[in-house]
Amino acid sequence: MARLNVNPTRMVLTSLKKRLKVAVKGHKMLKDKRDELMKQFLELARENKVLREKVDSLIGDVYSNFVIASAVMSSEVLNEALMYPKQGVSIEVSNKNVMSVDVPVFDFKTTTDDTSNIYPYGFANTSAELDSAIENLSDIFPEMLKLAAVEKEVQLLAAEIEKTRRRVNALEYVMIPQFQETIKYIQMKLDENERGNQTRLMKVKDMMVQEAIEEKQEFTKTALDEFSSKE
Repeated sequence: MARLNVNPTRMVLTSLKKRLKVAVKGHKMLKDKRDELMKQFLELARENKVLREKVDSLIGDVYSNFVIASAVMSSEVLNEALMYPKQGVSIEVSNKNVMSVDVPVFDFKTTTDDTSNIYPYGFANTSAELDSAIENLSDIFPEMLKLAAVEKEVQLLAAEIEKTRRRVNALEYVMIPQFQETIKYIQMKLDENERGNQTRLMKVKDMMVQEAIEEKQEFTKTALDEFSSKE
C-alpha cells in the first residue's frame, strides 16, 4: 500500500494518528449502518415479494372480469359506461427518514366521502363481471400504492447500501492502510533520526573527553617541565 507523501515530523505524526483514529471510528459506524440497511432491505424485499404476488393476483382477477365483461357487452356500451368516472382520487406524497435515507410515503383521498360510490353507470345495461372488476380495482388501489412505495424504498435503500459499501471499502482498503503505513514510515524515520542524534552526541562526548585528557596531559607535562627547569 502506497504511503502518503508527507514530511516525517512529529507534528505530522500526531495529526495522522488523530486522522487514523477518526477513520477507524467512521469505518465502524459505516459498517454498522451498512449492516442495519441490509437488514431492513431484506425485510422490505420479502414484503415487496408478498405484495407483488398479491397485487398481481388481484389484477389478474380484474383483467379476467374485464375480459368477460367485454365479451358479454358490446364495445359501445362498455365504453359509454366507463367514459365518465364517478370517483376521483388525489395522491399525497410525504417522506420518512430511514437510516438517513428519505423514502416516499403515498396516501390518497377520494373526491367524495362515500368511497363505495365507484360505479359511473346504471346497472341495467352492464354485466356483473364489470361491477366485480371495478370493485376489485378499487379494493387493490391502496395495495398498489403501498407496493409502489415499498419498491421505491427498496431501490433507495439499495442505492444507499452500495454507496455505504464503497465508503466502507475505501476506508478499509485505502485510507486506513495508507495512514498506518505512513505512521509506520514516520515513526521509523524519527527513530532513525534519534539514533543518529544519539550517535553524534556520543561522538561529541568522546571528542570532549579526549580533548580534556589531552589538555590534562599537556598541563601535566608543562608543570613537570617547569619543575625540572627550577631544579
